[in-house]
Amino acid sequence: MLRVKPPWSASVRLLDERDRGAVLAICDRDPVTNVFVSSRIRSLGLEPGRLGAQMWGHAPNGRLESLCYSGANLVPVAATPDAVVAFADRALRQGRRCSSVVGSASAVQSLWGLLRPHWGPAREIRPVQPVMVTPGPPLVPPDPLVRRVRPDEIDILWPACVAMFTEEVGVSPTIGDGGASYRARLEQLIRSGRAFARIEGGEVIFKAEIGAVTPQVCQVQGVWVRPRSRGQGLAAPGMAAVVVEAARSIAPLVSLYVNDFNTPARAAYRRVGFTEAGQLMSVLF
Repeated sequence: MLRVKPPWSASVRLLDERDRGAVLAICDRDPVTNVFVSSRIRSLGLEPGRLGAQMWGHAPNGRLESLCYSGANLVPVAATPDAVVAFADRALRQGRRCSSVVGSASAVQSLWGLLRPHWGPAREIRPVQPVMVTPGPPLVPPDPLVRRVRPDEIDILWPACVAMFTEEVGVSPTIGDGGASYRARLEQLIRSGRAFARIEGGEVIFKAEIGAVTPQVCQVQGVWVRPRSRGQGLAAPGMAAVVVEAARSIAPLVSLYVNDFNTPARAAYRRVGFTEAGQLMSVLF
């Protein structure tokens, strides 16, 4: 009798709240790299409707080994070589629903190699994105004018956020729903005290937000300096102010990731005291 080998995705299952402890334990093996996925699970759980994504688990011998977050982003977590193949098989059977593939550089490189013949070409590939952390106080004095943004200042912060996103991603966040979902996320960050800015004369000079948060780590995102103020040494003291407050009131270890080609930003982060602790890769559609 002919035996047909089951698809690789047969070793992948959809996870739920019963798996929460095991999932977080896997994320905690590398809390800096996995801060995005860990943060989402801690705040929203594993039920797909609430999470806004599916969490796939690779358990070839009945024991959960690797994860893949499948939502607006496709994010492999602690993915073994066999898990990468299984996740690719599952993703191809489902069809592309994500706007990016992002995660540990080695895992994303392997995963994209399997997806590219079917999903390519990508709009942009960023193969080297250093992950940086600052384990102690900043090495430069913080800018005393950088502070938390108030809820009534969202209309001041909004144009800077749109400009930053467009510069970073290459498309405006207002495309599609007019920016409603992006603005809602920004409002949430402001309400939770995770949006910081230097505002002068009703205009943002410097800004940054804290996106993902776990008990161990928080991740800075959306760092931006007003174009005509660039080159004036504002980024490092601004980031130092964010680091001080984030480490004091949000999470003890402050992290971020940056494109390797963004030489000025990397230099500013090093001046603050950030050091490289890993490497991500992003594939953008």
